[in-house]
Amino acid sequence: MASIIFQEQLEVPGDIGSLADFRRWATSDSFPDQGRIDYVTGHIEVDMSPDSLYTHGAVKIEIAGVIWQLLKKLDLGELYTDHARVSSVPANLSAEPDVVFLSHDSIDSGRVQFVEKSGRADDVVEIEGGPDLVVEIVSDSSVNNDTKRLPAAYFSAGVREFWLIDARGDDLIFHIHRRGSDSFEPVDIEDEDYQQSTVFSRRFRLTRKRNRRGRWIYDLETC
Repeated sequence: MASIIFQEQLEVPGDIGSLADFRRWATSDSFPDQGRIDYVTGHIEVDMSPDSLYTHGAVKIEIAGVIWQLLKKLDLGELYTDHARVSSVPANLSAEPDVVFLSHDSIDSGRVQFVEKSGRADDVVEIEGGPDLVVEIVSDSSVNNDTKRLPAAYFSAGVREFWLIDARGDDLIFHIHRRGSDSFEPVDIEDEDYQQSTVFSRRFRLTRKRNRRGRWIYDLETC
């Protein structure tokens, strides 16, 4: 029986004892529409806490928006956010990252596959395999998961590149991680705080400033 880590109250079926059991529940009509519920190496991680608008939601919009424009311009692949479930049998993982990128090469080669609901090609409920990029934005309720358990699981799943962002403190933390011999490794921070992305063959940096209302706004720059 899988152990369950609760961060808020939620009724989880008592017969979930494996990744396969969890995936059946996660793609069923009875799965909750709100919150984030992941299966990470035998643990069910439940987070029903609302995301912070200015240290999570605004960051996600900027990251997804810039990458989306890049993908449209260069026709590099597909981008997903919010309830895009990624599952991997080798990693014993089923999670909903903040941002997911799949290249055309990964899709065409079968490195990642789309799981359809009831055999309908236009109703995809899950991505199976290792995406080219996964982005996680740290919140107060997800620190250990985003910084420890999930990176290790994403590496086992074959994810090519992992971005970790933490905008909660006085300093904005943005790290691009590439695959090392047995775990993700942060890339070097270059001049003007740029970091090299192998997936996009570009350099990125993330900055922020206060708007006229004193709220954070973010800028993902690339060159």
